[in-house]
Amino acid sequence: MPFNFGPVEMIVMLLVVLLVFGAKRLPEIGTSLGKGIREFKSSIREVESSVRVDKEIAAPPQEKPLPREPEAQDEGTPRRLTTG
Repeated sequence: MPFNFGPVEMIVMLLVVLLVFGAKRLPEIGTSLGKGIREFKSSIREVESSVRVDKEIAAPPQEKPLPREPEAQDEGTPRRLTTG
């Protein structure tokens, strides 16, 4: 069920929040909410970097592919296998 909040709904919500918490508590709530969001973002960055490092450590080293010989012009000509 989608919710569409217009300007009237937002004003009503802000008035209800103001009545419930009061004018003195709103700055405190905003500050603590901002700190919580900041801590959450930093912990997500730490987890992402940890996973990235773990993937780099666990990944096997990439081997360079062997150079390919040019294709033979004649289909009847056998190709030689080379080992590097």
